Amino acid sequence: MASNLDFVEYVCEQIGGAGEITYRKMFGEYGVYCNGKIIGLICDNQLFVKKTKAGAAVYPDCEEVAPYEGAKPHFVIENVEDYDLMKRFISATYEELPAPKPKKKKQI
Repeated sequence: MASNLDFVEYVCEQIGGAGEITYRKMFGEYGVYCNGKIIGLICDNQLFVKKTKAGAAVYPDCEEVAPYEGAKPHFVIENVEDYDLMKRFISATYEELPAPKPKKKKQI
């Protein structure tokens, strides 16, 4: 089941305190970015955030689930209502994740 765009926009609004939050459609679901780094996915109307030690320290009771078959486990966020918690959690996750690798230019 594909995610609903209204849900995606709502989640991005709720975690927006962490920085510039954007999303991109990927394989029928959505990738979620914070300041240009991919921090998670929205699949089947659920937010999955990449696992980090910093994120676990902020949200220690967060359940870990793979967003799709064959994927590494992510933190699954059941409730994005706590704006302050989401800001701290996403910010901590963002800080720990590596910068995106520069894209190679296509040779003709």
